[in-house]
Amino acid sequence: MAAHSDSSCIFCKIIKGDIPSFKLVDTDKTFAFLDIGPLAKGHALVIPKYHGEKLTDIPDDHLSEVLKYCKAIAKASEFKEYNILQNNGALAHQVVPHVHFHVIPKNTEEDGLQIGWPTQKANMDELKKYHEELKGKL
Repeated sequence: MAAHSDSSCIFCKIIKGDIPSFKLVDTDKTFAFLDIGPLAKGHALVIPKYHGEKLTDIPDDHLSEVLKYCKAIAKASEFKEYNILQNNGALAHQVVPHVHFHVIPKNTEEDGLQIGWPTQKANMDELKKYHEELKGKL
């Protein structure tokens, strides 16, 4: 397991083997397993072994491997349609404070992830100002 872990974290305990899981992938940097509370058959979680609560806490080399395995699981499962979901913080619906990606099959309208997309009308002047501000920081 990566040197950066949290002994109180449920996902770190799963990685360590203290809590059993239906393991799919186990590399130096990545761990993947089937979700025991799936939204649809085949719902999997892919996590970096590096413990961090939010995406910005995880080193890039760990993140690139995580996405590689999200793709591999979707391909191996032969999902025709699916969501890759990653939440950051309680307001964004993150329940376990360890970065994780959900690979969620969407086989019918009723199964899988159910979301709305409450768009807002953008103020073009504000959007332009924010674009310049953000672009300058990248």
